[in-house]
Amino acid sequence: MLKRALVCGAGGFIGSHMVKRLKEEGFWVKGVDLKHPEYSPSLADEFVIGDLRDPSVVANVIDDHLDELYQFAADMGGAGYIFTGDNDANVMHNSALINLNIAHEAVSKNVKKLFYSSSACIYPKRNQTDPDNPNCVEKSAYPAAPDSEYGWEKLFSERLYFSFMRNYGLNVKVARYHNIFGPEGTFTGGKEKAPAAICRKVCEANSNSSIEIWGDGKQTRSFLYIDECIEATLRLVRSDFSGPVNIGSEEMISINSLAQMIIDISGKDIKIKNISGPVGVRGRRSNNELYGEKIGWKVAEPLSLGIQKTYQWIKSRVT
Repeated sequence: MLKRALVCGAGGFIGSHMVKRLKEEGFWVKGVDLKHPEYSPSLADEFVIGDLRDPSVVANVIDDHLDELYQFAADMGGAGYIFTGDNDANVMHNSALINLNIAHEAVSKNVKKLFYSSSACIYPKRNQTDPDNPNCVEKSAYPAAPDSEYGWEKLFSERLYFSFMRNYGLNVKVARYHNIFGPEGTFTGGKEKAPAAICRKVCEANSNSSIEIWGDGKQTRSFLYIDECIEATLRLVRSDFSGPVNIGSEEMISINSLAQMIIDISGKDIKIKNISGPVGVRGRRSNNELYGEKIGWKVAEPLSLGIQKTYQWIKSRVT
């Protein structure tokens, strides 16, 4: 009998890639989202267009006897969406409603395993002021002080799912994602994240011109390629560890250095112009010690390889 999986947020970047991987593994897959994937047809056996803020939609899409449920659905975006403050109410209201509905229905339908994608944005701002030495070890999440309402909602939802595990026996797996990127991710429109945004800017720029980078460019991050993210997620879900655990790369880079990497890949003569804009914390890097201890897998590819693949994909879309 085929194993059955539900991917919530299957029209989004990570969700659509997860659908592909589950199909490769022989699952029967249902996807649900407000929209179909933007850049390629979904491979899901069934795709439901529905609003997961509506309890009746959630009740309809969560079947009895699901083997795995992946919850990626959220109101989210890059720094231009998360850190301006203009979208805080929607971010908290929409995402919290989705998770409240899914947790309740997963228990009533006896879902065997539920994965929730949390975020590195839950980590306290006080531990991420030094761009060279951020502290994102899992236990540092408390006392809680995320740098955005997006981070607060993610932390609330982590606690929500674990409370359903304690009280109702829901088999929960939680990962804190650190800046996932790759082909078929949003690269325009205001919700794109740094790698995709910079790739687009470089693709659109002429030689002997410049691209704008928010802040002084010395803020640091680690970025994880989508294929590595999917692999690490599946290994967590099929393990006996619940988390929360970081899923990310330990290869840290400044945003200006990331921009220069992309410029070098393009072969263009482009300057970097730093301007004022929302930047989030000064430094953030995944700490993978707990993941290595509990699951025993490491990121295989260097950042430059994933960036090259992503740049070529975005270049094919904008030129």
